[in-house]
Amino acid sequence: MLVRDAMSTVVLTIGPAHTLRQAAALMAARRVGAAVVLDRDTSGLGILTERDILVSVGAGQNPDIETAGAHTTTDVVFAAPGWTLEDAAGAMTHGGFRHLIVLDGHGPVGIVSVRDIIRCWVPVRRPAATMAG
Repeated sequence: MLVRDAMSTVVLTIGPAHTLRQAAALMAARRVGAAVVLDRDTSGLGILTERDILVSVGAGQNPDIETAGAHTTTDVVFAAPGWTLEDAAGAMTHGGFRHLIVLDGHGPVGIVSVRDIIRCWVPVRRPAATMAG
């Protein structure tokens, strides 16, 4: 199975000036665990995850003041839609990431997460059969 088959095509893109509260609200509304941070001044792409927000709030930082740009991971490993899920899982394991931005020739087309990979690898659980008693 390939990354294109597992990835989420809902890509939330925010700017580095968004506050962490704004980012969290957008992520919650879209039901995603990560946002692509696009810095138009540097033409750079990064990723802000729910864990990044959690670490900041846990450290006592104010989510209304802290910006996405200050908490963005810019040393990002990108995946291609044609990668296998094994390739993506290997990159995540090697880099300690839970999300990979998926790029094609035109920019971000999706995000693949550990959860997406597990969902594809583990069969859907069926309710246990009830026993007649």
